[in-house]
Formats: sequence, C-alpha cells, structure tokens
Amino acid sequence: QLQASGGGLVQPGGSLRLSCTVSVDIWSINGVNWHRQAPGKQRELVAGLIIAGSPTYYADSVKGRFTLLRDYGVNTIHLEMNSLKVEDTAVYYCNANQGPDAYWGQGTQVTVSS
Repeated sequence: QLQASGGGLVQPGGSLRLSCTVSVDIWSINGVNWHRQAPGKQRELVAGLIIAGSPTYYADSVKGRFTLLRDYGVNTIHLEMNSLKVEDTAVYYCNANQGPDAYWGQGTQVTVSS
C-alpha cells in the first residue's frame, strides 16, 4: 500500500527529501503522516496532513526545518528535511489512514553525521 524512500547519510546542516507513495487513489486516503524512531526511543509523530484539506502538523522539534509537499499526480507525499541535525537520525516511517484502517510503509533510515 505504501512505499517510503529517500533516506540516506547526510552531514549536519544538510538536506534530504523522503517520499511516501500510496498504491491506491490518494483521494481515498484521509491523511498521511511521517513518524520516526531513533534507537532506544519511542516512535514519534513528525509531521502529517489531511489529503483533502490544508491543515498540516509539525512536531516542535522540526518546525521551520521540515516541510510536507503534496504531489498528488503521482500519489506521493514528500517530507522535505532541511538543516538536519544529528538528533534527526532515525528510521522514518510513513503511514496513511483510510477510513478506520491505518497502513504503514517500510522504514527508511536517515543518518545525520559528520
């Protein structure tokens, strides 16, 4: 249902773009969220949006640095990550909510290190 991609190794201050592509009509999805889980820590919600609406959510730790981009023509939501910090290192997961159901993609590793 979901395909996440775009992770990698980047230096502090660098940028990465993650992509979450859904295999169904994106207009059948209620919302798409990005979560992350660092080693030894709980999974946290990083950012999210409503497909048919404008509101977006960003965790305080990423506000002003991360941006959600809508690319509905290819059923994709991107997470543009700028000014990356070492503490952004984690496995990033996207999930989509479709009615009462929640779907998860495989994680993609983001490592921020010099």
